Order: sequence, then C-alpha cells, then structure tokens
Amino acid sequence: MRRCAWPLLRFPARAGLVLRHGGAAAVRLRPGAAAAASCSSSAGGDGSARAPDTSLFVPVPLKPVGDGAEEDVGAELTRPLDKGEVLKNLNKFYKRKEIQRLGAENGLDARLFHQAFISFRKYIMESSSVSADLHIILNDICCDAGHVDDLFPFFLRHAKQIFPMLDCMDDLRKISDLRLPPNWYPDARAIQRRIIFHAGPTNSGKTYHAIQRFLSAKSGIYCGPLKLLAHEIFQKSNNANVPCDLVTGEERVYANEDARQAPHIACTIEMCSTNTPYEVAVIDEIQMIRDPARGWAWTRALLGLCAEEIHVCGEAAAIDLVTELMYTTGEEVEVRNYERLTPLTVLDYALESLDNLRPGDCIVCFSKNDIYSISRQIEARGLECAVIYGSLPPGTKLEQAKKFNDPDDPCKILVATDAIGMGLNLCIRRIIFNSIVKPTINEKGEKEIDSITTSQALQIAGRAGRYGSSFKQGEVTTMHRDDLIQLKEILSETVRPVKAAGLHPTPEQIEMFAYHLPDATLSNLIDIFVSLSQVDGLYFVCNIDDFKFLADMIQHIPLNLRSRYVFCTAPLNRKEPFVCTTLLKFARQFSRNEPLTFDWLCQHTKWPLAAPKNIKELVHLEAVHDVFDLYLWLSYRFMDMFPDAVLVRDIQKKLDDIIQVGVSNITKLIRASQSATAPGAAEVVSEDFPLSRTKRDTRVISDRHSARSTEALSVAVDVPGERRAKNLKAYRSSTRQEDLKSYGRGSLANRLLREGLLTQEMLRQLESEWQDQHRNGRYGIGSKRDDQNSSKEMEKQKK
Repeated sequence: MRRCAWPLLRFPARAGLVLRHGGAAAVRLRPGAAAAASCSSSAGGDGSARAPDTSLFVPVPLKPVGDGAEEDVGAELTRPLDKGEVLKNLNKFYKRKEIQRLGAENGLDARLFHQAFISFRKYIMESSSVSADLHIILNDICCDAGHVDDLFPFFLRHAKQIFPMLDCMDDLRKISDLRLPPNWYPDARAIQRRIIFHAGPTNSGKTYHAIQRFLSAKSGIYCGPLKLLAHEIFQKSNNANVPCDLVTGEERVYANEDARQAPHIACTIEMCSTNTPYEVAVIDEIQMIRDPARGWAWTRALLGLCAEEIHVCGEAAAIDLVTELMYTTGEEVEVRNYERLTPLTVLDYALESLDNLRPGDCIVCFSKNDIYSISRQIEARGLECAVIYGSLPPGTKLEQAKKFNDPDDPCKILVATDAIGMGLNLCIRRIIFNSIVKPTINEKGEKEIDSITTSQALQIAGRAGRYGSSFKQGEVTTMHRDDLIQLKEILSETVRPVKAAGLHPTPEQIEMFAYHLPDATLSNLIDIFVSLSQVDGLYFVCNIDDFKFLADMIQHIPLNLRSRYVFCTAPLNRKEPFVCTTLLKFARQFSRNEPLTFDWLCQHTKWPLAAPKNIKELVHLEAVHDVFDLYLWLSYRFMDMFPDAVLVRDIQKKLDDIIQVGVSNITKLIRASQSATAPGAAEVVSEDFPLSRTKRDTRVISDRHSARSTEALSVAVDVPGERRAKNLKAYRSSTRQEDLKSYGRGSLANRLLREGLLTQEMLRQLESEWQDQHRNGRYGIGSKRDDQNSSKEMEKQKK
C-alpha cells in the first residue's frame, strides 16, 4: 500500500460526515519571509504558509474495474445499479454547494474538486462492479432511501487515491521547509569557526591574502567558481611545495603519485566536501551567492564547510548578507577591506573605429557573432587578435591568453566575452565595451536583454591594468560614443547589496518527496517541492529550469530516482542539441545496464575528427568537447558504467589541440562560412542565446535616433539567421524618408555597418529605393490611398 494512499475503510452511510485529513497546515514564517524569495514560494500576508499551487498536482490514473473482477457482492445484496439513475445522482452530488465546501475543507480547491469528480464519475460509470459499501449507498440513493451527500466519504477516498499529496500535505510541507539551512550541516555547527571577509574590487589583492593563509595552513580547501581558477590555485600551491589535489566535476588530479589525498584541495565550489575537516577554507567570489542558478553552491560552502577559518573573498556588497547569515550560526565576521592596487581610468572618448586600436586593447562583446565580426575586421586591418569566449575549452582559453600575454608574439589585441571577468590573468591596457547590453536570465527564468549591471561592469573593467603586468594603470571606454555616457553612469553607481542566498533541493529531500508521491515524475516532484517550500528573507530557491528540462527529456527512460537525479544535475548547455541528444543516449545505454565504452563513445561522436573548415564545424567541435566533459563528469559518479575515463581524457586533449588550431585561424573560418551564405549576409552562426523578449534601459537613450539605433540592435540580436535581415528590412521600411536622407551615412547606418548587419552595397541600394519611392509619393497622402486600394484588391481576390 502506498504511503499516502487512502486506506480502504468502510465508511458509515450517513450524511454530513466531514473528513479533515490533509487540511492545509498553518506554518508560521519569520516576518519578511517572502522578501527575497525571487524563485521560491513565500508566505501569505498573515504569515501562514501559502496554499499549494494545485495546478502542479497531476492525478494518478485509476482504472475502472473490468468484467474479470471478483463477484459483484453489492448486486447480490441489493440489485444491479441503474447507471442512468446513478449518473443523475452523481451530477446532483457535484452541484451541491455543501459538498464543494466540504471538499475545500479537505484540500480540494475548485480545480482539484472538478478533476476528482470527473475521475470518480468515470470510475463508477465504467466499472463493471464497485465495492459493496459504495454499491449499497448508490442503490439507497437511487431508491430515495439515502441522500447524495452520503457519497462524500467515497468521493474523498477516491480523490486521495488520485491525488495522494492531499493526505500527506503536512509531511510534504515539513520536507520542503527551507527556513533553517544552517541546521543541515551538523559537523560545521559542532565547531566554532572564524569567518574573515576579504572585501574589495578586482585587482585589489583580496584573494592573494586569503591564498597566502591557505598555503601556510596544515590543511586547506580552495573553492572557486571556475575550473580555471581551481587549476590556477592547484598549480600555485604545488609550485610552492604545498601538495594540493585538484577536484572538479570532470577531473581528479592527485599531488601524490600513489593517489593519496593531499592535505590541500583546490576545487570548483560545487565539489567541496562539507564532511572533511580543514584548518583553512577559501570561498572565492562570494557575491555569486545571489546567482539565480548556482548561488546554492556558495550557500552550502559558507554554511557547511568544516574549517577553523573560513576566508571569504568578494565584493563588499555581500558583507551585510554574510554577516547576517553567520549571525544565525552564532559566528562573527571579521571584515578586511582592500583598495585597488593600480589606478583605473574611464576615458572621455570612445574608440569609434577599429583603426584606433592599440597594443594591449581588449574588446568585450556579449555574443559570438560580435566576436566573429570584430575579429575579422581586425584582421582586415593587418592586425592579429586572440579570441576568448565561454564555450571554448579551458586549454584553448589558456592558449589564447598566453598568446595575448606573450610580449614576443605579434598578437596584441584580444576579443573576448565577459568570460575574462574571472579566471584568467591577462595583460590588458584598455577594456573596450563593444556594447553595454547583455543577454541575461531574470529571476523567473525568462531570457531578456538589459544593460550590464554595475557589478558586471566593474568586474570586466577591472581586468585592465592588472597589478604586476606591464601596464601600470588601466583604462576603460566603449566602442560607440552613445554608450560611453551610460557606461560612466553605470560605473559611478553603488553596487547593489546582495540581498539573499540561493538554495536548492537536496537528493535526500527529493527522495522523501518521491516516497510520499511514488507516481509523480521527477520534474513534477521538483515543481511541487518549490511550490510548497518556505524560506525566510535571507534565502531564495534557485532557478531549476535546466534541471526540469533534463528531467522531462529523460522521463521516459527507466531509471531509479537517485540515478535520474544525477543525470538531471549534469552540467550542460541545453541550447546545444548535440550535447542534449548525447545525454539522452547515455541515459538509454545506462538504463540497459550496458557500459558506455570508449569505442561506443567514438562511434557516436565520429571520432577522430578533422580540423574545422568553417565556423559551423568549430561550434560542433566545441559541442563534442562538452560531450567528453559530460562523459568524464558521469564517470566519477558511475564508474562501472563509464569505465574509460582515462582514454576519453586523452582524446579530449587531442580535441582541445584541434580546436586551438581552429580558433587561431578563426577569421579564415568566418570567411569560409560567409562565402557559403547568400551575398551580403552577415550572419555567421545563429545566436547561442535565443531571446524570448527584450528589455532596454532608457536612462540615456533620449533622442529618437539613438532610440532607433538601439531598437535596430535589439532586433538584430533577437532574430537569428536570415530572419534578422528580413526584420531589419522591415525596420528600415518603417522609418521615414527624411530620416534616411539625414542619417543615411550617419549614426544608424554607421552602427549597422559596424555590426556587420549592413554592407555598403546594401546601403546604396536602399538609398536608391528610398529616392524612387519618395519621387512616386509613396510616403505622402497618396500612399494611404494606395494602401487602401491594395487592401481592397486583396479582399476581392480572396472572395
């Protein structure tokens, strides 16, 4: 019998019986509990736990009793039921206000009540026989010897069979109660930890001082946001003769040849152990505790690490939150503030043209297409540039950084995304923002375009003039004059304080949910968990869209819950179809208990692979690299089923070398890609961040032409592929002719040319068309008549 299935009891046949199981529990929250729950459930206005989102309750199918069932005892005791009369009385039962009220008192809101009744009626009408007690009640009602209200106990029993969560709502609320995360880590609570917060901007030496204490300790753990940062500390520690292991999701490197664990560990923050005792722990980039997707990892490290000293590094904006979180654990925070070691100057002029580039310049873009376009334009000027963006393998990023940093290498220009914001040591003189709008994911999981935040701008700009590099001071500006004023405003603002820390359901919590709701899918379990979860004002529940996407994708594959959960936490970009498809193949093979061998992987990835001939092939190679990463990640969780990690790591290094060759020849790949497209097409590869809607900051865009320029840019970013050109053409058709005459070679046209969305030939053709249309009066009063006549003609043709 299921944990929450309604027991098959015989109810006394009398009207007015009220069953109060599963009623909503009044769970109190701290004042202000809903303040920061951007992705979570919150409290009601009176402080009680809010009602569950019943739209998430998926009914369990309950099949009617067939002809092959046991004898119909009820019919023998009374008589066979007249299904017509039964249907009339069931509908009368449904319309009773008293019955609806009783249903609401037992957790059945209008939606659930309706669904439960439809199922109850179908079950009775389609079953060849029902239980004896229900048969007797139905017969009494049909003979006017009973009242339709007598059906309620049986209806409620049925409702709780198809909605088992109704009967265990109190237990589910307790499991999803996230108001006391410090209590999840008893080992950390058993010791008195010393918390030191190293606060300061980029290039202030805050992390350096924390790492010095890490190196001097008898044992320590470094927790960073990126594999590159963990690898850097791993190398620095071992170079200082402090044995240190490297632990990431895809890799384990031991300092000792016999694979004994070293006393020091450098790891990505998701991989830190909350059970191993250390003398010193370093948590880097603590402001990421507010990250809508990964913030839970910083929360877990801060609350759960068993270390005598916890050195926290990051922006001063997180000081208040960390202090308050530590107040709940009974620990005090010592704050050490740092100033930037080298000056950083915001220039009074924009770059305007790539002809004005100087050695040590870094152009920061927020899309691959911008990187491709600008790198080609730089090469056309006889300059070499290095390229760094997020989806490149770590080895390729390091190689490109090394090339840019080498004073003897002719490559003196860097084109990069905000991937340079942390994890790479770069000798940059000047940061140039190609744009100040960036695709983001908001707290609801929606994709949008918005101006970069002050924190993001400072993080990126701060990479210029790194202490110890050949440049003693840093400079920052924009590519376009329109953006410079807004960038200055952004940089002058105070960084918004970090308000809340992220949380995420644990595997144990989901397993307990599954015990109570065994028929629910994993995606549905997560939805119900978040719907019922309660947090106070210091926390929020992280966005779980990626988790749910994978859960839905592999739902049809037979896996046990723990394995399914692990597959759903795999780190992959769900916008990469090849990687998602491969994960699906991994899960299918795993479910059949067939090991995923090296030969199997080579067959499905078509290894060995050749050097890329165009951008599309380069993007595919990056996806294959991600597949190898995925295999290695799973190999540390299912060693028996993914047995060839060593062989896969070897070919991944070879693939990294192939990708490096492709990136070093990236402008040739761009030319090859563009030559294969239609003449004048600027699109190289579809945007890797499709947007559902756009959102623009209008603080500085005051005149109409600047506004139109921004709108054109947003349209270009929002529409992938050839559709971009069509939308841009529609946009140009909507502008007035005098605007084109005034600005045909001005701000709008120049921007479109710079963005690669317009060619000189297209511009000349556009001007010629505008002039012809103007001479014909197309945009005067006559144009309206023409449009009206055209509409009438179309109507006639339709008829």
